[in-house]
Amino acid sequence: MTDPAVRILYIDDDVAMARLVQRKLERRGYAVECAKDGQEGLARLQQGGIMAVGLDHEMPGATGLDILPALLSRENAPPVVYVTGAGDTRVAVAALKAGADDYVPKEVGEGFFDLLVAAIDQALERAQLRRERERAEQEVRIARDRAEMLLREVNHRVANSLALVAAFVQMQKSGLSDTRARAALEETQARITAIAGIHRSLYTSGDVRSVRIDAYLKTLLTEMRAAIASDRPDPFVIVADAVPVPTDKAISLAVIVTELVTNACKYAYPQGQAGSIRVSAIAAGGHLSVSVEDDGVGFSETDAPQGTGLGTRIIQAMATSLGALLQHDRQHAGTRVTLTMPLQAP
Repeated sequence: MTDPAVRILYIDDDVAMARLVQRKLERRGYAVECAKDGQEGLARLQQGGIMAVGLDHEMPGATGLDILPALLSRENAPPVVYVTGAGDTRVAVAALKAGADDYVPKEVGEGFFDLLVAAIDQALERAQLRRERERAEQEVRIARDRAEMLLREVNHRVANSLALVAAFVQMQKSGLSDTRARAALEETQARITAIAGIHRSLYTSGDVRSVRIDAYLKTLLTEMRAAIASDRPDPFVIVADAVPVPTDKAISLAVIVTELVTNACKYAYPQGQAGSIRVSAIAAGGHLSVSVEDDGVGFSETDAPQGTGLGTRIIQAMATSLGALLQHDRQHAGTRVTLTMPLQAP
């Protein structure tokens, strides 16, 4: 027995047929109301409580196809079973394309009522499945939004903590007189700042899963430029594609760029010599190529490190973690180092 709370609205100008449908469906357990035309049917829908609609095609003034869009345009519109003339498949197809859930050919005999009940039952089941799917999707969206909000908060806190650590390093550096120790702390501070910048980008962006590399590199190099302006007044030139890079890869890439730019600032140009440092990030063929170059004294892979060599080891370790190819351009007049990495995991 069907739950009597399931209320059906049957719209048909044929009063005798409408009453017959009402009796037949009520015997199957439905509560059924009738409307003689589309306007009366729409007025009844406005009151609420209708779970499904049976809509006849042939009515004076406006056919079911004229009324169907208005029925379905309502918020939480109930499913519509369209009733057509026997063998009128073109009308049935038009009704389905317009959004009807099913159709039933109107015929004389019990077969029509059996088909109508079956179509209504199936329409109600599909409507229930749609509601459950929409509810599940809404719950997933809410959970995802909550997780992203929490992740932004985590990134915000991490960025603040790293900024605090960088400030401590700065304080420690200011208290040292040893030149090599101060230089080492400057490099450490730059690495911390680079990673903090990634987390700051994450909590201020709309996507916590990736970082847009062009915006991040511009921010990173602007901060580095400001930090060394007194020692290295020449410009940084940045050319980068607007490419999203997964967060874990962006962190490693940021450290590599920081190391390469720091090295260029320290060693490319002898004291008093002018020259630019150029950074590019170009995407092509599923890979991202990031280059740092200058027109300075040049660098050979066989040269002994001018510092501790830690920066070189960091660059190599980070490149390995990215599955990237690291190349030194021997033909370039100064130094050009290019890292090519896959944008997607293999």
